[in-house]
Amino acid sequence: MPVPHDIAAETELWDTYARSAFKDDFEPTFCWTQYAGHGPGPELLGDPSTVLEIGCGTGRALAYLADRGVKAQGVDLSAVMVEKTRQKWDGVIFHHGDVLEHLASREDTYDAIYSIFGAAWFADPGRLFPLVRARLNPRGVFVFSQPPAIPGAYGPQGMYKGGFAGKAMFTYRYSYKPAVWERLLTRSGFATAEAQLLDAPEPGHIKTLIVRATA
Repeated sequence: MPVPHDIAAETELWDTYARSAFKDDFEPTFCWTQYAGHGPGPELLGDPSTVLEIGCGTGRALAYLADRGVKAQGVDLSAVMVEKTRQKWDGVIFHHGDVLEHLASREDTYDAIYSIFGAAWFADPGRLFPLVRARLNPRGVFVFSQPPAIPGAYGPQGMYKGGFAGKAMFTYRYSYKPAVWERLLTRSGFATAEAQLLDAPEPGHIKTLIVRATA
């Protein structure tokens, strides 16, 4: 059963996050994992001319791609974050809005759509994946990364932000086994899907789930 996302409440949550997460001295960088300098880079996207990052956050990955001649766009739920990214990065188009509504209401198509610990982690895949597939050009790719599921904890998982006291700000993230991610993608119309767990740099540390699907 779908969980009841409260977009207004989630917007407040991500605006609060943006105020603390964005740093004025950020430099462009592209990394799929939570460990700086670890893992694959933008080559997972192929050689796209156009990209869309869903849940683009600080915009650092988009700025990295734009510096290399890619026509880069991003969408994020936080108006605070979008304002900061628009002021910081040249050559990137940033949209403010809910990712599902953005994908459903526009006709733009892209060579690659991706998410780095972003909207693919926080949006219902049953709604998100068909919308992403519809916005990809022929042979386009969809790639996303996030932490792997905690064993035994699958599906939508509620998550509080900002500690466990004070105003209740929470969202939902989605976690599945790699094979389930692959099945959800192919059922949404993707030709191929591969989900892998990438080991952390240190043994025993949290791995990274990286999923790549082709149109």
